[in-house]
Amino acid sequence: MWATGFRPNDGYGSCFGLADELLISLMTDSRPPFPDDLPSPTRLERRAQLRQLRLAEARQRAWREEGVLVLAVLALASMVAWGGAAIGWEAAWALAPVSGLLIYTVALLWRVIYLARALPVTSQPRRVWGLPGLIQVRQRRLSRRWSRRQRRLVALLKRYHHSAMTVPDAMVVLTAEREIEWINHAAIDMLGLNRSDIGLRLDDLWRTPAFIAWLKQGDDRPALEIVAPSDETRTLSLRIEPYGPDRYLLIGRDVTALHRLQGVRQDFVANVSHELRTPLTVLAGYVETLLDTEEGHDPQMHRILSNMHQQADRMRRIVEDLLLLSRLETSQPDADWFETIHVARLVGPILNDARLVSGEEGHDIRADLDPALTVWGVPRELQSAFSNLVFNAVKYTPAGGRVEVRWARDDQGRAVFSVCDSGIGIEARHIPRLTERFYRIDVGRSRSRGGTGLGLAIVKHVALRHGARLEIDSTPGEGSCFRVIFPAPAAWPSSPANMG
Repeated sequence: MWATGFRPNDGYGSCFGLADELLISLMTDSRPPFPDDLPSPTRLERRAQLRQLRLAEARQRAWREEGVLVLAVLALASMVAWGGAAIGWEAAWALAPVSGLLIYTVALLWRVIYLARALPVTSQPRRVWGLPGLIQVRQRRLSRRWSRRQRRLVALLKRYHHSAMTVPDAMVVLTAEREIEWINHAAIDMLGLNRSDIGLRLDDLWRTPAFIAWLKQGDDRPALEIVAPSDETRTLSLRIEPYGPDRYLLIGRDVTALHRLQGVRQDFVANVSHELRTPLTVLAGYVETLLDTEEGHDPQMHRILSNMHQQADRMRRIVEDLLLLSRLETSQPDADWFETIHVARLVGPILNDARLVSGEEGHDIRADLDPALTVWGVPRELQSAFSNLVFNAVKYTPAGGRVEVRWARDDQGRAVFSVCDSGIGIEARHIPRLTERFYRIDVGRSRSRGGTGLGLAIVKHVALRHGARLEIDSTPGEGSCFRVIFPAPAAWPSSPANMG
């Protein structure tokens, strides 16, 4: 405080000195940027030296600023002299204290601002001791932790966004109103969408009737295979999955190569089946001829020829089923093939054959057929589908079991052909694959029963060609129920061109 040149009992000087001492203490209490790895004595000595240097610099600034006080006194004397000449000496002396206080305040503020510039600039916050210091340290740690967490989340979000954008499958995020929220690069390529389409309804951009009808179905909609809107030579497999609250994720996969492979396989199977058909017919004919000869009556030869005839007949049935399945998959039915079918009349002979096949096993085969209910379709195809369902029920139902065949309308007015049995039942994990070619749950049992592994695949394709669908319900140990559900009579097609 003595650096200001004023005595402690001098009011004016003591005020200036107090301000100087306060600022000097602030300057000298600030932490100097010493390295933390120095020995303690060296660091303390260096701090003391720096404190002395800063104190000397502050005193020099204070001496240089003594002129401010002289100027303030001169300004006050000038104001008194000017006021005495203008308004009278009595009034001038009366206003002198106010003027002096004003000049003193301005000078003090200017001095504080000037001295404050000498404070060291540091990025480190001042250390606070006690409970406030603990709170400050905790708050600083939490702030740094939150900043690091934000940076990690931003980096993770960027990586996720980059990964989603580069996924080879088309991905589109839709709202509950089917509006586009986000698309990736594959969606732009496969679906022909653009960034400018975000916010628009997908069904307004893709107007294919099959796609719109599929999009309006519920959450349990099956996958849809459809031609890509951007390229007619590409085939896409579409599916929709729930994605957050009121959001859906449309996923499109290019299955063009798979379709081509399936086409090659179908052509191969059709050609091979056609080529095998004639040799098998000739072989079966010769075996039957040998059975009718004198050598065929020999017990040992008759057993051999009978086995040959059974296996040739089994191969013939497989070839016939393959040819039928290939035709169902690759060709469209002619208009002349369709007619109004009385299903009760069509199923009657099938039930008679099933009772003959049951034979000594004594299955209880019941029928509830509506004679007035008809359907528009191809008689040969429906006969093949219905016979497969009935004969499968007989084959896989134990002796004395029950088989119920029903043809009637349901509560929604749809025509339903159902075959229910009390057989061995099917586990739920096998049901989705039952309509695959040659899929068998128990290979040994299927072969012993003479199955080809193509029956349910034929049923599924026949149902699709008639605008119907196949439903399967089963409980292991209790039985199974197979239903072919046709659309309501009002929706039945009047020509094959309109059939699903």
